Amino acid sequence: MQSTMIVRAVEQDAEPLTALVQGSGAYRGPSSGYRVTADYIARHQVFTAVDPAGRLLGFYALVLDPPELDLIFVADDAQGMGIGRLLVEHMVGRAREVGLTDVRVVSHPPAERFYRHLGAERVGTVAPLPPKVAWERPELRFTVAR
Repeated sequence: MQSTMIVRAVEQDAEPLTALVQGSGAYRGPSSGYRVTADYIARHQVFTAVDPAGRLLGFYALVLDPPELDLIFVADDAQGMGIGRLLVEHMVGRAREVGLTDVRVVSHPPAERFYRHLGAERVGTVAPLPPKVAWERPELRFTVAR
């Protein structure tokens, strides 16, 4: 993890980011067709975690208005290496840099513990959105210290 770099995504990263999402063991079913587009990367704060050889380990997308961690994925073979923590810490730092005071997260239920371990507080529950999402999701919030 110490040699992992966090870099701003560029439009050419759309396909590799899409492949990471679609290949993730965390999501199956309706989300497996999700696409990260070049336009999405241009409109939002998207950052990638890469190893020294340039291999994509993970990424996150921070939406500024309203403030939300929209996406965060770590490659299945990079799980447990601290990449998720590194991405969240970078996201909180980035949120601070752009003047945000908090960042909302609507979590995949199995990831709630991860976010809470990193300092997010549960603030509610988001109802299902069938047919795309058939389950309740925890709503959390990271407070961004100034």
